[in-house]
Amino acid sequence: MKSVIVFVDAQNFYRNARRAFFDDRTAPHASGQFRPEAVGRVLAARDPNRVLKQVRLYTGRPDALLQPKAHKASVKQCQAWEAAGCYVFHRPLRYPPGWPNAQGGGKPEEKGIDVAMAVDLVRLAQNGAFDVAIVCTGDTDLIPAIEDVLDGGSGAKVEVASWRSAGFRQRLSLPGRNLWCHWLELGDYSAVQDATDFAAGN
Repeated sequence: MKSVIVFVDAQNFYRNARRAFFDDRTAPHASGQFRPEAVGRVLAARDPNRVLKQVRLYTGRPDALLQPKAHKASVKQCQAWEAAGCYVFHRPLRYPPGWPNAQGGGKPEEKGIDVAMAVDLVRLAQNGAFDVAIVCTGDTDLIPAIEDVLDGGSGAKVEVASWRSAGFRQRLSLPGRNLWCHWLELGDYSAVQDATDFAAGN
């Protein structure tokens, strides 16, 4: 049996689910949410010779003073992921000076999430922690880490996963290399969706 670790850029994967299956401008915030442990099971089950070892999530966290409600919702969501057996890495969001009244606007941004995910992907491959990594993101910043794993001599395999609908199709690819993509469609999303309102009561 081949051991599988699923690496998820939580915000990127969530936003792409919204783009694939909802109107991103008007849909409720919970639309696009997913149960990561269920995503991991769906992906690993596509090959009967594989076993899911771990699901790892990487996400930004709103500031407790600047965005108290969003901060509490993030804590609740991460606690739910951890209770389901997932590993969760989070870092504070970076805010423009003077936010939310900064000149020129600007929104809080995730910083260091892709780097943390890339470092873990390479480190765990070198340590022999998995036979197959399935990377769930559309962020091209992960490409150098994927190339490092494939060329690093560990023997580990890397695949990607992405949501797909009639109006949305976006995936990571490597020029000149065959990087297998697990397409996840509406039926898959329905099986893993999470309608929890983590902001309720905040």
